[in-house]
Amino acid sequence: MKKALQTEHIFRHEYGPLVASLVRRVGTQHLNSVEDAVQHAMMQALNFWSRDKLPDHPAAWLYQVAYRQLLSEFRIAKRRNNLLAEHALIANDELTEAIEIPLPGEMSDALLRMLFVTCHEELPLESQLVFTLKSLCGFSVKEIALRIFLSEANVYKRFNRAKQFLKKHPSALNTLNETQITIRLPMVHRILYLLFTEGYFSSHAAMAIRQDLCEEALRLSLLLSDSKLGSSPTGYALMALMHFHMARMNARQDDSGALLLLEQQDRSLWDQACIKKGMGYLQKSAQGDAISRYHIEASIAAEHCLAPSFKETNWEKIVTSYQLLEHIAPSILHRLNHAIAISQWQDSEAGLAVLESIDIPPWLARSYYWHAVQADLQHGCGKLALAYENAQLAIAAAPNKDIKHLLHKRLAKCILSHEQN
Repeated sequence: MKKALQTEHIFRHEYGPLVASLVRRVGTQHLNSVEDAVQHAMMQALNFWSRDKLPDHPAAWLYQVAYRQLLSEFRIAKRRNNLLAEHALIANDELTEAIEIPLPGEMSDALLRMLFVTCHEELPLESQLVFTLKSLCGFSVKEIALRIFLSEANVYKRFNRAKQFLKKHPSALNTLNETQITIRLPMVHRILYLLFTEGYFSSHAAMAIRQDLCEEALRLSLLLSDSKLGSSPTGYALMALMHFHMARMNARQDDSGALLLLEQQDRSLWDQACIKKGMGYLQKSAQGDAISRYHIEASIAAEHCLAPSFKETNWEKIVTSYQLLEHIAPSILHRLNHAIAISQWQDSEAGLAVLESIDIPPWLARSYYWHAVQADLQHGCGKLALAYENAQLAIAAAPNKDIKHLLHKRLAKCILSHEQN
């Protein structure tokens, strides 16, 4: 079991760098072949690694297998003369044995550059997002659909549109110019943000927290902020936000693995060194005049991290931050969180008044989070029948057993009040 989890972690960690490194070598026009080769390498790894111990250098092993598979496909497709010769991949009609394996730093650089290539300004934003999450971050179609509120059919459609665009517009990873980087950087930030969010609030059927995704998003964000491609105040704000959330990771589950609400967490388990790093990045993000959603979200997370207890949280300041966030980055979810913060600062009636002012889109009406917030605030206002109804809807809509269990605890008061009446 431990070996299987280790293998899964390696696959998740290496998928994007493998795709990016091979695309860097052969071009985006061969993206389908590259993805097939990487999938082949991982299937081979499942067969061989289950029988033998893991190789000393798993990334190099996967790269070699994928690379050889890619060469084999090129040869079968009878493009040997103009493709393999061009890239000096073959000698004397035999595959070259001494394959040059990219160094880890080179693979990371290739992945960062590939992120900028896929965030092409002529592609619709959702197509950029779907393609990058699937091809470079290893998300499933179902995970993407749940995270960005699209149907699975729509995800497939946008993914294929992006693939066709990149095939028709080959782009060299090494020739990105400053203008392209500046235009595409906000989308790269959004993708890293969503990658972290999927780890922290997982939509996976079996896992409520996927720490490997959080760590991967943090690793890529650090690479980006340390590189000439993406060093910016916005990037530092995103780093701060991730560190504040990571600091609370060890306290989010009890001994049985069940999720804990913020007010139930043992704050002595919060990683103070991680909080300190977050404060350092938040301070660096204050350079310049720009303020982004990540600046504000990081400041909200900082308030939670610095509060001695849940009751002593500066909810008034958090409400003000959500008001600013709604102005800078309007979102129904920000409005929802604004309602929760107001209910903590004032009372449930004030929070419910915010909810009732929201024009609910269909995807939100199906969300467990929407029903859970309604149930909480309706119960606080004495609307017990409505609170019970929304509690049941929230539990039914939860994406995995851990979140269902958390909702049972959080909404137990709504269910108990109904039963007592």
